[in-house]
Amino acid sequence: MMEIKEVMNPEVFVVQENEQVAHARNLMLTHGISRVVVVDGKGKPVGMVTEKDLTRKLKGTGPKWKSRPIDKISIRRIMSTDPITAKPSDEIHTAIELLIKNNVGSIPIVDEDGIAGIITKTDLMKVYTDRLKGKWKVSDLMTSDVITVNENHSIAHVINLMEKDKVGKIVVIRDNEPVGMITHENISFAQVEDPETGVSVEKIYFIRNTEGKPKRNVREVSMMTAGDIMRNHLIKISGDEDAAIAADKMVENEISGLPVVDGDTLVGVITKTDLIRGIQ
Repeated sequence: MMEIKEVMNPEVFVVQENEQVAHARNLMLTHGISRVVVVDGKGKPVGMVTEKDLTRKLKGTGPKWKSRPIDKISIRRIMSTDPITAKPSDEIHTAIELLIKNNVGSIPIVDEDGIAGIITKTDLMKVYTDRLKGKWKVSDLMTSDVITVNENHSIAHVINLMEKDKVGKIVVIRDNEPVGMITHENISFAQVEDPETGVSVEKIYFIRNTEGKPKRNVREVSMMTAGDIMRNHLIKISGDEDAAIAADKMVENEISGLPVVDGDTLVGVITKTDLIRGIQ
């Protein structure tokens, strides 16, 4: 059986528990990562901060601390505490079970000296392409009940769907054809984008009537929409393709899910979670 140490990434981005949210966010943006491990003074993991935490815990109204600049908000306010961990010598199936059971995207790996690495669903995609080519078709593993929005839905609606249905991505459709995808990364970095205040920055468009000129339509959009922040360079896949090809595409393009199409029509979505279930 393969052990976690054969697959885990030994490079782990950490922040001290006395740091501020701005530091964690800047690490994510600078290094293109979606999570950081929070450690105490002895280097022991005590929490995790992910894109999902930035989206869910900083949005909307609530306690007074939410109105502070993000360089004044403690990382402890938004981190997930008591992170699930595993050992380097544990079997890879242990990691898969922990990821699925706890609905998390990564697990810090610890040994007697502290953090030894981290294992993510992306790391497991590499196992998939190495060992499981030809075992499954995309249609065998995909989710056919897809949560969708159109381009004009508000970001608040998208976030509510993600929370209600406990999904990490939403497909944006036009006439039942997928045209974009929204993940927690798109939302968190779009909404928490003012480096000085941490306040959500909304796009406002308007066309005013101009005196002495022909009357023009007035359009005001006072909120960001799905179309404003979606990833529109969409990579699709057919249900007849080898699931290993889906894994390759996710790793190569640094994405966590693919719309599954029959011609141009959306018929499902396949994610890293769907694929790692196939490893079991």
